[in-house]
Amino acid sequence: MKEGLLYSTVLIHVYPTESLPADIGLKQCRSAATLRKWRASSARMRTDRQGVAAVFNIATGLAIWCSEAMTLALVLFVAWRHNVRNEAYLYWGLGFLLTGIGFAMVALRGEIPSVLSIEAGNAIALLGQSAWVAGFLALDRKRIEWWALLPPVIWLAGVFLPWVNSDYSNRVVLYNLASATGATALAMAVAAGDMRRERTRVKLMGVFVIQGCLCFGSALMMALTLPSDIEATNLGGASAMASAFLLTIAFAFTCRLIMERSERHLRALTLTDSLTGVLNRRGLLGYFDGIQEKAHDDQRQVAVMLFDLDHFKRVNDRFGHQSGDAVLTAFARMARQYIPNNIFGRMGGEEFAAFAAVTDQTEAEAIAEAIRTEFCRLPVSTGEAIVPVTVSIGIALASSIEANIDKLISAADRALYAAKAAGRNCTVTFGEAEAAAPAPATPRGTAGELVPTVDDQVEALRRMGTLSRAG
Repeated sequence: MKEGLLYSTVLIHVYPTESLPADIGLKQCRSAATLRKWRASSARMRTDRQGVAAVFNIATGLAIWCSEAMTLALVLFVAWRHNVRNEAYLYWGLGFLLTGIGFAMVALRGEIPSVLSIEAGNAIALLGQSAWVAGFLALDRKRIEWWALLPPVIWLAGVFLPWVNSDYSNRVVLYNLASATGATALAMAVAAGDMRRERTRVKLMGVFVIQGCLCFGSALMMALTLPSDIEATNLGGASAMASAFLLTIAFAFTCRLIMERSERHLRALTLTDSLTGVLNRRGLLGYFDGIQEKAHDDQRQVAVMLFDLDHFKRVNDRFGHQSGDAVLTAFARMARQYIPNNIFGRMGGEEFAAFAAVTDQTEAEAIAEAIRTEFCRLPVSTGEAIVPVTVSIGIALASSIEANIDKLISAADRALYAAKAAGRNCTVTFGEAEAAAPAPATPRGTAGELVPTVDDQVEALRRMGTLSRAG
């Protein structure tokens, strides 16, 4: 009897007496199994009255996300510390740090003041999205735009409205709208880069567009259906899980984007001359096939030009190697502007080369002479003195079908030797016949066709004028 009274007292204390069915008695409550069965039945009855049970445990989910965000923030800060010039790592790390702090404050609701947990916590979490936007802009060396701050601004502008602040569902709707704005800003920041060169950006932008549509769709559905607090919790939890999954995919695509950019940078370093910034020998030779194909498609000839700075050793001996480096850099910067498609590079030392698809010999000589005359007029200042320098040029031509890189470079080198023998600061051209001929055992200084210089042409005109007046 005492056992029955005890279980009856517990049952009535846990569940109101009006919820008990009329036919239940003390004898039916004498076992713990009967009590557990009734508790489960009563819980189902309460769930039915409220609509849908809460599926997501918000505090647990926020705690898991906070730990992941803090870990990613630490990794990104270490990466930034390793390469402080890349500010994208710093902004992304701040984004994860702020998101983790904001969600931690939201998870502590009831333990800290509501204004810190709701208003401030969500604002800090959305500020993390703004930091991610700043990171993508910094990755492309672009300045931070004002629209990067829209997510926290939208939240703070609406959360203090009475009908929003006092209603949980309305707060969830507002947060989803602010988050959708942040995803849109991320998509815009990604699209601001070179989409054609970095194809991973298209996929990354697609992820952020999907995330923005998801958040906006969730907010629109809640605004139209006016769900209860439990239903709003379930919808918000489902949206948060999907957003977290999409953010994980976005992070993976971002890592891939950085890896591809690093590989491209390393590849460029192996093909570029470190001093002058133009192609090195390896990088230049890699473009020959493309020039040959272009010449064949356009029915043109292939021209190889070799440039050698005159008396460069004297420049180093008289003015120092730093002045010599300045001369090399100045010539490379000037000459590449005259070469179509900038297929111009440093072969080694003071020797440079260029490949071009030209209509005829006259076009090739015009390019070479433009470079030679401009370099003669170019004052190369080393800070202490003006260094006078000239350049000798050798040109070899071949049809697009018969063009061979080794033969053309050998022929251009023989033409360059002839230009040196002719007195330097001039251009010598080997046509198709001379370029195709085998190299002689001893180079001839008179081989090739010497291109008259501008000074020679002016002097010839003066003599013609003098003769005409004398006649």
